[in-house]
Amino acid sequence: MCAVSSFSWRFFFPPAAQAILWILPATTVITDMVVPSLSFAQQASTPSTDSNAVSLPEIRVVPTTPLAPPRRAPSAPAPSRPAAAPVAQTAPAAEPGVVDLDKIPSNVQTIPASDFGPTKAPDLLQAMERALPGVALSDQTGNQFQLDINYRGFIASPVVGTPQGLAVYQNGVRINEVFGDTINWDFIPQSAINRMTLVPSNPVYGLNAIGGALSLEMKNGFSYHGVEGDLTAGSFGRIGATTQAGGQKGNFSGYITADAIDDAGWRQDSPSQLRRIFADLGARGDNNTEFHVTFTGADNHFGAIAATPVQMLAQNWASVFTTPQTTENQLAFLTASASWKPTDTWTYQAIAYYRYFHQAHVDGNGTNASNDPTVCPDPTLLCFPNLNGTTSNLMTTTGQTVANAGTLGFPNVLGEIDRTWTTTNSFGGSVQAASSAKVLGHNNNFVVGMSLDRGLVQFSTTSELGTISGVPPLVQGTGLFIDQPSGDNAPVGLGAATLYTGLYATDTFDVTPRLSITAGGRFNFAQIDLRDELGNDPLLTGNHNYSRLNPTIGATYKITPNLTFFGGYSEANRAPTPLELECSDPVRPCLIDNALVGDPNLKQVVSHTFEAGLRGTLNPGKGILSWTVDVYHALNTDDIINVASPIIGHEFFQNGGNTLRQGIEAVASYKWDRWTAYANFTSVDATFRNPLTLSSPFNPFANANGQIFVVPGDHLPAIPDFRFKTGAEYQITAPWKLGADLNVIGSQYLVGDASNQNPKIPAYWVVNLHSSYKVSEHIELFGLVQNLFDRRYYVSGTFFDIAEVPYLNLTDPRTFVPGMPFAAYVGVRGTL
Repeated sequence: MCAVSSFSWRFFFPPAAQAILWILPATTVITDMVVPSLSFAQQASTPSTDSNAVSLPEIRVVPTTPLAPPRRAPSAPAPSRPAAAPVAQTAPAAEPGVVDLDKIPSNVQTIPASDFGPTKAPDLLQAMERALPGVALSDQTGNQFQLDINYRGFIASPVVGTPQGLAVYQNGVRINEVFGDTINWDFIPQSAINRMTLVPSNPVYGLNAIGGALSLEMKNGFSYHGVEGDLTAGSFGRIGATTQAGGQKGNFSGYITADAIDDAGWRQDSPSQLRRIFADLGARGDNNTEFHVTFTGADNHFGAIAATPVQMLAQNWASVFTTPQTTENQLAFLTASASWKPTDTWTYQAIAYYRYFHQAHVDGNGTNASNDPTVCPDPTLLCFPNLNGTTSNLMTTTGQTVANAGTLGFPNVLGEIDRTWTTTNSFGGSVQAASSAKVLGHNNNFVVGMSLDRGLVQFSTTSELGTISGVPPLVQGTGLFIDQPSGDNAPVGLGAATLYTGLYATDTFDVTPRLSITAGGRFNFAQIDLRDELGNDPLLTGNHNYSRLNPTIGATYKITPNLTFFGGYSEANRAPTPLELECSDPVRPCLIDNALVGDPNLKQVVSHTFEAGLRGTLNPGKGILSWTVDVYHALNTDDIINVASPIIGHEFFQNGGNTLRQGIEAVASYKWDRWTAYANFTSVDATFRNPLTLSSPFNPFANANGQIFVVPGDHLPAIPDFRFKTGAEYQITAPWKLGADLNVIGSQYLVGDASNQNPKIPAYWVVNLHSSYKVSEHIELFGLVQNLFDRRYYVSGTFFDIAEVPYLNLTDPRTFVPGMPFAAYVGVRGTL
């Protein structure tokens, strides 16, 4: 296992940063806004100790677009009220661009800053899974910091080549990376998050919001006052340190947070090193203006070891298949934002940004090169199979044939080390106007805006011939770089330029005090220009344009003051990414993400989502019970899927007809005295709606040509069919809290088993614990336990070629990513 290096700060900045940029924090809850004089540790609401007090339902507002206007924190807490007031009196003051949650016609979910603290979850992704009812984590990399978020069967993943289905915004800027719409969760320091909002499919959030959108509001010096630091240590060499400070002086504010995490990883060769920083400088004018400049920087390194054959896992739960597999991510992200509120009912906002992203990936794999003299045309030379698999060609490295002798000779096992470099410069901005002025005497909230995003990508690859030896198999390079155009395994240099333009509007109108109607839409126009930069593959060059007008409409009706019905319909679209467009020909598949070829055009994905449900509050005993029950039905037309090629390690993308994701969501949370409890259940029935013939060459049920046959009703792989979560926290004494969480994740089919003929990955459950103890007003100790009962389970799975490493004598083609075993962490947090 690789040792974790000592702590050091290292940030990489682009050679030239040219844009001036802007961003706007989105406030989502008005009843629990922080008091400026409180530290972060004091911002969490404290249960009332007055047993005679009557609790009020929480009144929440949520942004209706990615850009939500900043609102000033109150100078003092609002006085408590003696009794619950009528709806008209408890409704928040109309704020342009934000709407009462009870007027939103979908199951919007919000997470406050307290849920991202180190006392409840060890990292951002674990905190999201714990706090967001419909979210489950999946794993393709074998690294805890590079997991997938799965929501209603739609994915937000850091893995290039994963069809993405969620848009993610940080302070109003879409942060899906340009090349593959991926999301690098490791760039987001969880200590900087003030609030996260999860919005189901909504066209206003632009491209890729077919499943929904995550909007992150970050802290600033106006909303956060104090100084805080924490240290964490625990299982598998984990050690981490975080510090944050914020404050306000007159009309100026500042906030900064930085963290460093080293983790050796619980699997072999899977260390992680994260270095991150986030800063915000703000200023307010006397005429209701506000300006912010923010910076996010990161320099992160990961060992990613992916799936392991099931027979190897049976011998060693932490084993890996082929190494090395490493990823390096670097980020410099600068934004600037401005807002102006000339009247109580109008707000104008603008955002600009510049984002530099660099990724370097090293991946040791098997290879299609052969040193078997019985199949090579010339037994004295290495050979490479044709794509049709019928004949073999002599293998070339940089134009020279390779002798089948010496250290590369038979019976040595050949492999290759594939390397990719992706550098992206993206910039753009948004402008928005919002009004809360009444229309015909009725409350109304109207927003109109425009966004423009430009992305410039440089992508390059090389493949180095190597040999495989040892257990786990290690690929060692030979210094010979493969140049095999006939096998689409040649050096690639691709330039991609994207221009995404969006025009949107949304309006929420109160027909009556109980009935509200929301309607809106967005026009998206996507231009994607691709070019071959090495001059060896003119088919890489091409231009692609996509456009669509997506509508949304919905309504809410307050049946009683504490019971609301909601329902709506929305459409959203996803343009194919540059990666998908350059790898969509089954005759010329790609070694994802290590090579590209010129390929046919793909159709854009369009989602059609219906949603309806009830939400409300009850007051059983002296506590508050909040609950939501809803159903959803999301039909994707021309969905893009990833398909395996008969060539080892190669894949391609294709439109897979229509797919359907539908299910129910039931959420409940309860607060009373010292108790806080929750329970939620989500089902996901994700199915193909058209017959398909797909390539899945290593699937045991594939025919002689490596094909499987999908019929309508077959389930989409890699989507758990249900998620059940429950947990509770009890304040044992004034300084001591103890909590437990149970996660149950349903079964799923293996990737490559779209015809559903193989056994499913079984459902699994884990129990996590968290506890904290305040030693003094400024010192707090905390502890976390993950997978308390040390359950063994599989997170995801697929198939592989059992002949890839013949000396292992493997016979089962299934390969899985195992779940993390028991882990414990302890820490200390201090505040000023």
